[in-house]
Amino acid sequence: MRLLSILKIAIRSLNRNKMRSFLTMLGVIIGVAAVITMLAVGQGARDAIKAQIAALGTNVILDFPGSFTQGGVRMEAGSASQLTRTTPTRLKNSAAPCNS
Repeated sequence: MRLLSILKIAIRSLNRNKMRSFLTMLGVIIGVAAVITMLAVGQGARDAIKAQIAALGTNVILDFPGSFTQGGVRMEAGSASQLTRTTPTRLKNSAAPCNS
């Protein structure tokens, strides 16, 4: 009986405050739609980045000049180890062969 009376009071309140009920429903709908949209955009961006990285192939090394972080401390520019003309040869000789 108590549950029935609670439902009657809830329905009566919804009928008396139609504008408030409508705006509340609208807010919930917009909020859920926004969350779904943001998740979809994030997933799409992640997929696009993965596709770009996969398109580079397996034989590409990217080298960016500048500083690096070591032990949580940002080192000054130019303090990173430098690449030389022999670096590609050393990398090729030290890399383990891949069986594709």
